[in-house]
Amino acid sequence: MLSEWFWWDRLWLPRPVTWADLEDSEGCVYARVSHLYVTLPVAVLLLGLRALYERLIAVPLAEALGVRDKYRKRASHNPVLEEYYKTHSKHPIQADIKGVCKKLGWSERQVERWFRIRRNQDRPAVLKKFKEASWRFAFYLCLSFGGVLALYDKPWFYDLREVWAGFPKQSLLDSQYWYYIIEMSFYASLLFSVAADVKRKDFKEQLVHHWATLTLLSFSWCANYIRIGTLVMLVHDTSDVLLESAKMFNYAGWETICNSIFVVFALVFIVTRLIIFPFWLIHCTWVYPLDQFEPFFGYYFFNVMLVVLLLLHVFWASLILRMVKKFLFGNLKGDERSDEEENEEGSEEDYTHTYSNGSGNGLSNGH
Repeated sequence: MLSEWFWWDRLWLPRPVTWADLEDSEGCVYARVSHLYVTLPVAVLLLGLRALYERLIAVPLAEALGVRDKYRKRASHNPVLEEYYKTHSKHPIQADIKGVCKKLGWSERQVERWFRIRRNQDRPAVLKKFKEASWRFAFYLCLSFGGVLALYDKPWFYDLREVWAGFPKQSLLDSQYWYYIIEMSFYASLLFSVAADVKRKDFKEQLVHHWATLTLLSFSWCANYIRIGTLVMLVHDTSDVLLESAKMFNYAGWETICNSIFVVFALVFIVTRLIIFPFWLIHCTWVYPLDQFEPFFGYYFFNVMLVVLLLLHVFWASLILRMVKKFLFGNLKGDERSDEEENEEGSEEDYTHTYSNGSGNGLSNGH
């Protein structure tokens, strides 16, 4: 009963099309939800491939680029403070600090310093961050080239009205199948590894982004919104290549190259995510379909999900523009998304993305 309601034709397809109209026939193969089952094992395979890549390629590459882990002093062994750190808070309030001082006979400054050193111990090493960025760079680069190869000879790549020609009776192409499966498997692998990956300040937004992307791709596959889906994937992957490459040079301390790539990334991000995505692709999904069919649930749902992604782009664009502003005026002290390392005396040091236009700072090792 629930399955019948979920797969009701009117939720997924425009009138008067039904699922019976999308049965495979000679020369025509349509997308099926069963096709997506393979994404889970492929995601697991990607996790294994990532482990091999990081060991065999990312580590030697890091050494070649001069990536070095920063020495971190370890906090002295103290069972009382360690228990508080693990069970209560990594950032104790002043009242708790005073209580611990009485119990240990320490000064407030000593307790605060212990917690700063202990927090630094748990922050991910530069090499770990480099390996993660290197893997994403390599994969986004491959996805971008694969997307171009899958789309460059398609009419809807040049004329967006062709996206809806014959919809939803559009036969599935092999290039579309593999582009979707690999892209969805990659995002599934990111969800699988989220507990082990570097945590950033926009961790929640990243989770929302990954789930929204997988939901959007899954729905577009089942409703045969595949042509527009491939265009959305390509637009998103291109700027990510530049972002991850900037991170790699950041961790290696190549400030000039990193800063240059970041500026290019900011421009590409604004153009692809805030111009092409809303004014070309969302316009294509919001306006052009109405020339061929009446709005239905799938039409509204798909566009709402695209708007969710757009709102996330606006959020990230605000961080990027804030960084660009500080970069231009030479007072950027850290990445707006990053978790900065504290020195033993309590001040913040530039352990993360640090952009400046003067000598001595630039983009220092970090997130």
